[in-house]
Order: sequence, then C-alpha cells, then structure tokens
Amino acid sequence: MPRSNRPRGPRRPAGDDEEEFDLSRVLVGRLRTETRRDGLWNVQPLAATSANKSYVCPGCRLEIAPGVAHTVAWRADGLMGEADDVAARRHWHNHCWKIKP
Repeated sequence: MPRSNRPRGPRRPAGDDEEEFDLSRVLVGRLRTETRRDGLWNVQPLAATSANKSYVCPGCRLEIAPGVAHTVAWRADGLMGEADDVAARRHWHNHCWKIKP
C-alpha cells in the first residue's frame, strides 16, 4: 500500500493567534543586554557558520577571520538614537568581550 502524505493531526485555523510566529525573534537570535562599567550594551553572539567577513577586534586590534565565532556589541543607551548605535556596532573576539572593562 502506498504511503499517504496527508497530515493526520488537526489543522489550526488561519486566523488562530495562539503562538504567532515572530520573525524578529528568529532574526535577532540570542540578543541580550549587558551592563558594563561604561554603560548598557546590546550583545549578540555570532556563530562560526554565520561569520563570512573579517573584522578587527577593538579589544586586541587583531583580525577576526571569517569562520570564527565571535560577539557583536553595540550601545543600548547611546545619546544619538538606536540607528546610530546599530551603525556603530563592533565585532569582538569572545575572550576580548569577556575581559572588556
């Protein structure tokens, strides 16, 4: 007997808002806010598979090669607004971010 590809479970109605899919949560990933001595920072880890470019770490001034997992950080409490804060984000080695004063 051939296999049936028909769904077996109950279908949710199209207008059902029980646990809506939020695309912004998927795009943001594991974004968190950290407090440091110099203020509030938005911090997001970047997986090695997503690191496609090389960057210079502001902590040690060494290159972060493509394919290396690292951390992206930007101010969460900047005076010029969120758009400027995001434009000024920096890519840090994970270790350099952890020891940042």
